[in-house]
Amino acid sequence: MKLAKKIGVISLAAAMTLSLVACGSKTETTSPEASGGATAAKGGTLNVMVEVEVASLDPQVATDGTSFEVIADYTDGLKQMDESGKAVDALCANEQVSTDGKTYTFKIRDDAKWSNGDPVTADDFVFGWQRAVDPATASEYSYMLSDIGQVKNAAEIIKGDKPVTDLGVTAVDDKTLKVELNVPVSYFDSLLYFPTYYPVNRKFYNSLSAGTFGTSPATVLSNGAFILDSYEPASLNFTLKKNPDYYDADKVSLDGLNYQVIKDSQQALMSYQNGDLDIVKLSGDQVDQVKDDPELNVVGAGYLWYLTMNGHDVPALNNANMRLAITNAIDRNAIVTDVVKDGSVATYTAVPPQFATGPDGTDFSADQKKFSDVCSDDASKAKTYYDKACSELGQKSFTFELLVEDQTETQNVAAVLKEQLEKNLPGVTLNLKVEPKKQRVEDIQNGKYQVCLTRWGPDYADPMTYLGMWVTDNDNNYGLWSDKDYDTLIADCTTGKYVTDAKGRWSALGDAEKIVMDQAVIAPIYTKADANMIKTTVKGIQFHPCALNRVYKATTKG
Repeated sequence: MKLAKKIGVISLAAAMTLSLVACGSKTETTSPEASGGATAAKGGTLNVMVEVEVASLDPQVATDGTSFEVIADYTDGLKQMDESGKAVDALCANEQVSTDGKTYTFKIRDDAKWSNGDPVTADDFVFGWQRAVDPATASEYSYMLSDIGQVKNAAEIIKGDKPVTDLGVTAVDDKTLKVELNVPVSYFDSLLYFPTYYPVNRKFYNSLSAGTFGTSPATVLSNGAFILDSYEPASLNFTLKKNPDYYDADKVSLDGLNYQVIKDSQQALMSYQNGDLDIVKLSGDQVDQVKDDPELNVVGAGYLWYLTMNGHDVPALNNANMRLAITNAIDRNAIVTDVVKDGSVATYTAVPPQFATGPDGTDFSADQKKFSDVCSDDASKAKTYYDKACSELGQKSFTFELLVEDQTETQNVAAVLKEQLEKNLPGVTLNLKVEPKKQRVEDIQNGKYQVCLTRWGPDYADPMTYLGMWVTDNDNNYGLWSDKDYDTLIADCTTGKYVTDAKGRWSALGDAEKIVMDQAVIAPIYTKADANMIKTTVKGIQFHPCALNRVYKATTKG
């Protein structure tokens, strides 16, 4: 489902109803420019606030939403998202799929070129995709080609069993790309707008000093709507300018983008009110202040915030009853109503609602009570699980460290989680550890945490974007949880008996989610909405809950 019209003056109750969209989008205008129906002509530089620094501008290395957004500002893949979130042609001029669904042949646009003048070729995709699966790159999103995309030989290459040249992607000629899959993948086109699948100019990359790719404007090339103009790693301000040689330049109105990293929400709002920013995200308290302002726009961000628990290294968290005690001790409604307050929705499923629709047209997670026996806001149930855990572990007091990032809303949520868990689980002490996002991500990836408040946004419109994380040895399986039945179900849905059985696959994914919830592999908390202030002169920003949360190609600034 899509949010097609502008949300101006909006009540929080309405925001909570409308805060998510089914991997479609919400564009804050319905003008011709926003829908791509007319040539944009206004110009101007859009001043954009982001909450965290760019972590990486390498499309095969980046893992966070801010980095993805900026990379997509200046890079196109084979596909991009239209206003509704559907995959449409970008650098792809023509696509053919074999009758068995396992071979794709793409023709690359003749008018697509890099900002150094080189044409975009099929080999650019071969090189980019090979980098994604090359063990030397150590891409955390390599599984997007292997487990999710099922590109031939990707899994074997990632394991080091085959060379990257064996990857099932071939440049038939300069403008013809052939892709071979192990099995049919019904959502394959929707993967192709994801940055891991973006092209990289082989000659340019090899001309750079080792480790410098993506570290400055001189070490990246653009083939997209904008060109990186100023940037250095960890910078708090960086800019992009319009790419005059972009094949679709007539659709790009803005002269450029000026990004400002502002972590303090009050400082961000002041900058907006002073005219230094055109779009800014608000904290929940600020939403209360401006709820009657016509410049308030609430959109679904798609991210599921949850607790991951390191049962591999913390014995008490390896106990299923302890994890179940924690997930039931949380009052999610209080968190979204009293702390977040931006339209975010309390969530009780491992796959969040309203982004993935099944073969019968229903939302995979519409029923938020389907796991109420193991996940609910229920202090008495939490105490029952906790008493069992204490008996099984032979102790009555526990101290856990909760890792959170240095962002206002996250720290506020963490403070309430500490209060709730210590109140509802007598004997539990929850100490907070605050780190910058980059360090927090590194620590959970390396297992250097006990409990962590983290998030995941859908990369494509299928429950597997979440459920694939908890397969044994997946890089995003931070707690190193493992279950053979779960692994079998996921394998059946990706390469096995349900590959061509849509209904059977949907049912099996539901069974897999039940295992995650029954064992409290994570404690889901809420699905995020973003409350934005957007100047009335700005039209046509596209908001998507999947992959690329904000797109500015069709944006105008009066």
